[in-house]
Amino acid sequence: MIRIGANPIGWSNDDLPELGGDIPLEQCLAEARAAGFTGMELGNKFPRDAARLRPVLEAHGLSLVSGWYSTRLIERDVEAEWAASRAHAQLLKEMRCNVFIAAECTGTVHGDRAKPLSQRPVMADTDWCTFATRLTGFAERLAREDGLTLAYHHHMGTVIQTGAEIDRLMTETGAAVTLLLDTGHATWAGVDPVTLARRYKSRITHVHTKDVRPAVMALARQNDWSFLQAVVAGVYTVPGDGTVDFTAVLAELKGFSGWIVVEAEQDPSVADPATYAALGYRNLQRFLARSGIIVGTT
Repeated sequence: MIRIGANPIGWSNDDLPELGGDIPLEQCLAEARAAGFTGMELGNKFPRDAARLRPVLEAHGLSLVSGWYSTRLIERDVEAEWAASRAHAQLLKEMRCNVFIAAECTGTVHGDRAKPLSQRPVMADTDWCTFATRLTGFAERLAREDGLTLAYHHHMGTVIQTGAEIDRLMTETGAAVTLLLDTGHATWAGVDPVTLARRYKSRITHVHTKDVRPAVMALARQNDWSFLQAVVAGVYTVPGDGTVDFTAVLAELKGFSGWIVVEAEQDPSVADPATYAALGYRNLQRFLARSGIIVGTT
C-alpha cells in the first residue's frame, strides 16, 4: 500500500534553523494535514519520546513516517553505531515505523553554508570496504533486533552523492541495506531518477519526492555553491514545479509498498509552506494516478 507523507523541512529547516525558526510545530502539522498528508517525518521541533510525540501527531490525524539518522560508520564500528542509534531506533519502534532512514555523514559538507559542494568527502577504496561491511552489519542488526529496515539516503554533499557511488553502495552492501530514492538529490547529482527507480526497484523501500529548479541548479554548479546556498536560492521545490518527470519515475515503482514523501526544503519566507504543501500533494496524487498507482487511505 502507498501512503503519502510530508517532511517538515518545508516549514523548518534542520540544517539551517533560521529558516522557519519562528514557525511552531502546531502550524506545520495542521497545514500538512489540511493539504492531505497522513504522515510526517521527524524534524527538529518534534518531541523525541513516544509518550509526548504520539498525542501531538494523533491530534492531527498523522502517523510518524520515519526520521533521518546520521551514521558515522567510516569513523566508528557497528557496536559504537548501534549504541549511538538506540534512542532514535527506540522512538521509531514505539511509533510503529518500518523504515530507518540513514545517511553517512562523516565529513559531510551539506550542513555548512560556507563549504562548497566541491569540498565534499570522497571515499578511498579502503574506506569503501570498511563502510560497506559496517553498514551491512548495522542494517542486519536493525532488522534482526529492532524490526526496522535501513533505507539509505543518497544526499548532496555526502560520500554517497553520484550515480557511481549509489551503484557501488548497492553492489557492495548486503540485502539488508535498501535504498531511499530521492528524486531531487539524484537530479542535482546528475543521475536520472527514472534509471535509479528501474535499476533498484526491488531494493527501494522509501521515496522522497522533490523537484529541482533547473536555473538555480545550473547556477549552483557554475558557481560551486554550498548545498545550503542553493537551498536558500530555491534549488528545490515540490513535485510538479520543476524538471523531474515524476510520472516516469513512479511508473517504474509499480508494486512498491510504503511511504512516498514530499520533501522539498525551501525558505518559508519566500515559499509559503501551506501553499507549497497543498501544491505538492495535489501534484503527487496526479502523478501517481497517471502512473496507475493506487494510494491507501489509512
